[in-house]
Amino acid sequence: MTDKSAAPVTGDSPNALAAVEAEIARACRDARRDRNSVTLIAVSKTFDAGAITPVIAAGQRVFGENRVQEAKGKWPALTSVYPDIALHLIGPLQSNKAKEAVALFDAIHSVDRPSICQALAKEIESQKKRPELFVQINTGEEPQKAGVAPGEADAFLASCRDTYGLTISGLMCIPPVDEPPAAHFALTAKIAQRNGLKNLSMGMSADFATAIMLGATHVRVGSAIFGHR
Repeated sequence: MTDKSAAPVTGDSPNALAAVEAEIARACRDARRDRNSVTLIAVSKTFDAGAITPVIAAGQRVFGENRVQEAKGKWPALTSVYPDIALHLIGPLQSNKAKEAVALFDAIHSVDRPSICQALAKEIESQKKRPELFVQINTGEEPQKAGVAPGEADAFLASCRDTYGLTISGLMCIPPVDEPPAAHFALTAKIAQRNGLKNLSMGMSADFATAIMLGATHVRVGSAIFGHR
């Protein structure tokens, strides 16, 4: 769990990034994990290059975006200057955006239905580019939220591999906002373990320390770095 005595993390660009890094390091120590086992994804959705550049200058190199079109509009110019940037698509993906997504992103966290699998498989073969893929699990089985139901996860993961030839790196989840996240993180970790998946994309600004305690390898932190939108 998060150290209740720790100073609250608030968004203020480079200074906030340092505070988030310190909290991740503390959570890793508490969980007896190596700090290098957790990748911080700075969620830059809705922020322009002027807000992102100071965070890059402070040393951050992994960023997350929710929408293909928004990312396409701002990141090519930034990555031309900073070629070591890694971009992760953490929002929903439409089949007709798969071509652009495979071209632009290094990782896609929202694989959740056969049509996406088919579109991604086609583009991966066509472009000879293999982004890291995460299957999104709808742990709360919320009808308004994307993701595979926990009870269908094993079969879906098998179909990703056997039907579409996709290599799945791990799982992603977004717990219900009105429920404690720990049980949802633990469920996601259990599904990953029984399917031999090592990576877990879980935890955001308010709960990433809990996610790290429960095995997160990727945490998606936006407002704690960039401030509230």
